[in-house]
Amino acid sequence: MAPHTEQLTRPAAVRLRGLTRSFDGRSVLDGVDLDIPAGQFVALLGHSGSGKSTLLRAVAGLDHEVTGGGELTAPERVSVVFQDSRLLPWRRVLDNVLLGLDGRDADRKGREALAEVGLKGRERAWPNELSGGEAQRAALARSLVREPELLLADEPFGALDALTRIKMHALLRVLWEAHRPSVLLVTHDVDEAIVLADRVLVLDHGRIGLDLTVERPHPRSYRDPLLGEYRERLLAALGVTSDVA
Repeated sequence: MAPHTEQLTRPAAVRLRGLTRSFDGRSVLDGVDLDIPAGQFVALLGHSGSGKSTLLRAVAGLDHEVTGGGELTAPERVSVVFQDSRLLPWRRVLDNVLLGLDGRDADRKGREALAEVGLKGRERAWPNELSGGEAQRAALARSLVREPELLLADEPFGALDALTRIKMHALLRVLWEAHRPSVLLVTHDVDEAIVLADRVLVLDHGRIGLDLTVERPHPRSYRDPLLGEYRERLLAALGVTSDVA
């Protein structure tokens, strides 16, 4: 059985029915229906202002103004990674990773998480001593140390330079393979979505306009010509023609 088929047979980690959200009378989410099976890596694309981050915040339980069908279920253990690492500048890196955690094993788990993201030896560093990529690695460690069932990532690499972003793509995929949470990644980058995710959604006019399964093995290369077919379909769903792209 193919990996994506196995995922689709699992129970849903996220289930939305009729999710609606309006701002100042303008509907941003208009009756969204969505199931994300446990352990599936999903990317969400859409134009600026299309409601991607609004949907993610709703799933995270950070937006209590959503209405609609009334069904919004998500796992109990949810972690969120934002474009800004949101490290507290007055706490050292390990303390940031362990924020809110206690117990005998917390320190060990924090150090293991930092080692897993390539920051072994930086436990006592201050956030302002980290590069942008290192800060996002610390943010990933902070999320993973909580052993989430669902990882929500809101354009986590959008502020990084191109080379660092590619390295972070590889790291995120490796971490997903090791921990297997469900992932919902919000991004503006079509290529990022195709290379990372096994399923790509396009949010259009408040609803899921395209639900595309990417049936290519990992690791994927940006130069793979077969990924171009997925890219064209996604760009078309976003209203971008190949002439413009």
